Amino acid sequence: MSATNQRKHDHLRTFAQDPAVERGGHYFDAIRLTHRALPELALAEVDPAVEFLGKRLSFPLLISSMTGGSAKVFRTINRNLALAAEAEGVALGVGSQRVMFSEPAAAQSFALRRYAPTAPLLANLGAVQLNYGFGLKECRATVAALQADALILHLNPLQETIQREGNTDFRGLAAKLGAIARQLGRPVIVKEVGAGLSLADARLLVKQGLTILDVAGAGGTSWSRIEHHRRAATDAADDLGLIFQDWGLPTPLALAALRPLRHKVTLIASGGLRSGLDMAKAVVLGAGLCGVAAPFLKPAQESPAAVRAVIQRLRHEFTTALFLLGCRTVAAARGNARLLA
Repeated sequence: MSATNQRKHDHLRTFAQDPAVERGGHYFDAIRLTHRALPELALAEVDPAVEFLGKRLSFPLLISSMTGGSAKVFRTINRNLALAAEAEGVALGVGSQRVMFSEPAAAQSFALRRYAPTAPLLANLGAVQLNYGFGLKECRATVAALQADALILHLNPLQETIQREGNTDFRGLAAKLGAIARQLGRPVIVKEVGAGLSLADARLLVKQGLTILDVAGAGGTSWSRIEHHRRAATDAADDLGLIFQDWGLPTPLALAALRPLRHKVTLIASGGLRSGLDMAKAVVLGAGLCGVAAPFLKPAQESPAAVRAVIQRLRHEFTTALFLLGCRTVAAARGNARLLA
């Protein structure tokens, strides 16, 4: 088993054994929306559908990147997520596909188009790998394995720093991301993995022509804490990952910080969203799409039906919030500061 594949096993085991990797920042609880006692519409009139990458979604949900690898558990998780995403009309991003370059059998866990013929599927690689030998060829292979609609290139300097074997040379990445975006032939999405994108980050990316950004802020799963367990396996006194487990810009603050760029980019909000109400708040703060991951991990190990039940709950909550805001469509709520109490 390759080191990358073993790391994915370690991550899955840690998530199951340590509930505190879910930090529960509840940062969206501080956001208050304006209730309309006279919404002047019927609940049945609310249309939560949106368009993303030229495809219609039943509501603005992205099942965010989680995992993938050569073992059966990874194939099961991704298959169940893909079947549910297709059935419920939502988007799906997969975990980092770097593993398939060191362990070719892992590519099977990303062969999902047969399960989701119409759903938007997002491929995924670590952006820092562009400084460690990866380039356009690997990006194209990643997209091809998934038959993806777009490629996520994720930024994770905190996680890489906590990993003993991490890749920590992040020099010159903005320009390399821009070059990939211009040459790939598919949209490129740049996302953080739980510490947030600042306005300075976003401006660097926009300057390079990137137009879809996932702020992926603090408040949900802490990859720093997950990597702590791997460090502690060789040195129990090493608590670097714990010290930085809550590091980062909370998702609502990241969305607010990027307000000056909303006319130039599509913002995806992820990091700590745990309900349809959180999603509605993120939309009011400017998000065009909302990423949710952790609530799907356990259901994805069970069945497509279990995943669909979570999606349906989130959609019902989201639609209810739009109704109580007096918004017939998502467009009426997106970036609408008048809806903030």
